[in-house]
Amino acid sequence: MSIDTAYRRIACPARQVLTFMADPQKLGIWALGSWNASVDETGLIKGFSIKDGSRIFVRISSDESRGLIDYHVGARSDQLVPRIFARVFPGTAFGGNDQESGLMISALRTDDMDDARWKDLQETHAVEIGLIKAAIETDYDHRLHGRFAIGD
Repeated sequence: MSIDTAYRRIACPARQVLTFMADPQKLGIWALGSWNASVDETGLIKGFSIKDGSRIFVRISSDESRGLIDYHVGARSDQLVPRIFARVFPGTAFGGNDQESGLMISALRTDDMDDARWKDLQETHAVEIGLIKAAIETDYDHRLHGRFAIGD
């Protein structure tokens, strides 16, 4: 098994980043594997891969006191496994200030992932953490804006 970790420094307090990352309603802003996500009354998220349309289910659990978020994922709602992990820490942990924070997202490589799938996942997480940073710092939610055509 392998692990990949992406990191970004975010110009917002750690509590704000943690709240964003633990919110099931926010997952559809940044997770390319959970596009058009919907959340049921139990917090179960159902989304679709933007790359191939495959269905994915996610359940989020968090430990706010430690800045930890676990994403339990799977192709079936009754077979979720913790495979994506986020860690949020205050800017003071790296010499910064309380108005900034650090975000790490780690993904586990499962035994059934070939090299191409693993490389794709690593590249996707690098993009996603940039989307997270932008969404938090700008408070922009692409889902709230209408469609537009190139050249508009």
